[in-house]
Amino acid sequence: MTYGAGGSTREKTFETVIDIRSKTGIDAAPHLSCVGSSAEDLQAVLSTYRKHNLKHLVALRGDLPSGSVGMGTLRYANELVEFIRRESGDYFEIDVACYPEFHPQAHSASQDLANFKRKVEAGANGAITQYFYNADAYYRFLDSCEKLQIDIPIVPGIMPITNCTQLTRFSEACGAEIPRWILQRLRDFGDDRESIIEFGIEVTTSLCQKLLDVGVPGLHFYTMNQARASTMICQNLKLSDS
Repeated sequence: MTYGAGGSTREKTFETVIDIRSKTGIDAAPHLSCVGSSAEDLQAVLSTYRKHNLKHLVALRGDLPSGSVGMGTLRYANELVEFIRRESGDYFEIDVACYPEFHPQAHSASQDLANFKRKVEAGANGAITQYFYNADAYYRFLDSCEKLQIDIPIVPGIMPITNCTQLTRFSEACGAEIPRWILQRLRDFGDDRESIIEFGIEVTTSLCQKLLDVGVPGLHFYTMNQARASTMICQNLKLSDS
């Protein structure tokens, strides 16, 4: 399980991760972003995580600051991975982000793949993809990574569909493609939220099963703090009994 704080503070992220572990026994991996952070800030965070025996991190660039807010000491996720390795050696298991349909700010697909490879060469242990609904995009991305000799586990990101407006907004921001047939069906449901959720669970369960059938290393659900749809998908896949 990974945990991203969104607009919350790092202290809140840390408290939530510790709370998850103490109440459920599940190890959660906090998201650590570098943009807007000083080296001293990051050193303090890593020290706190080590003190509490947290060994799994998701290293991200983070959202670019607006206005006069500073970029911070580090500008890119590969620099953050390098920093963590310099400070902590191999103590942490580090996951990074990757984009089967390519990052919206990348000038080209080849540039985006090169950026991903830099994160791997910096010391990433694994990767989690941006969500997608076209399994072929993920397969092609794996083929491209293999050609670049990238051999870390790449876990597909899964976004359960529960809200058409929200999904459209998120997808426009992150560059994830919503297949036309899915988008049209969602629009046909109008304000019928339960039908949207039922359809979304059906579509996403089918996608997950295709991925599991080819032996993916795992599934990463973007729950958006709403566990119902993800739980039902896992039950459909017989990955959960409750």
